[in-house]
Amino acid sequence: MIRRKQRIAMRDFSQLSEEDAETAAKHRVNGRDLNLFRVLMNHPDLVRRWTVFAGHVLRKQTLPPRERELLILRIGWLNQAEYEWAQHVEIAKREGISEAEIEGVKLGPTGPWSPEDATLLQAVDDLFENSVVSEPTWTALAKKFSTEQMIDLVFTIGQYNLVSWALNSLGVPLDDYLPGAKR
Repeated sequence: MIRRKQRIAMRDFSQLSEEDAETAAKHRVNGRDLNLFRVLMNHPDLVRRWTVFAGHVLRKQTLPPRERELLILRIGWLNQAEYEWAQHVEIAKREGISEAEIEGVKLGPTGPWSPEDATLLQAVDDLFENSVVSEPTWTALAKKFSTEQMIDLVFTIGQYNLVSWALNSLGVPLDDYLPGAKR
């Protein structure tokens, strides 16, 4: 992973308006303010709007959690998004994805995968490389996933590509509880 220089300071939450403080509080994880939100709260209007979509992709979509996390890890790896990768390695483990599978994500579809998982990862590579899921990949995935799931698949990859770009460009540092964080 490539470490990025922090470009935007973390917002002092004690200086937030009441509305902005409520927005920030909604996004605490286990009582913690994630560095992602400590940076993004420099633009609270964006946070309020973006998190509706992000919440759907992370918690309310139709793909099973395992498949969602494989997609997120792969796009995070392809973008060399250290923060994205570190956060979602932890989430993937909670969803039952093994250390070996997490390492396999780095290899992409050529890794030690079932044909179904290899095709899932191929969709990420297709979008990353060509901005479209190839016809063979689409056809194979459509045999397993419903129309809603296919849409969620594309939007999951796109959402986390966007998030990876933002994390890398803004230079959001790892949260202190993540492996590799500066303490």
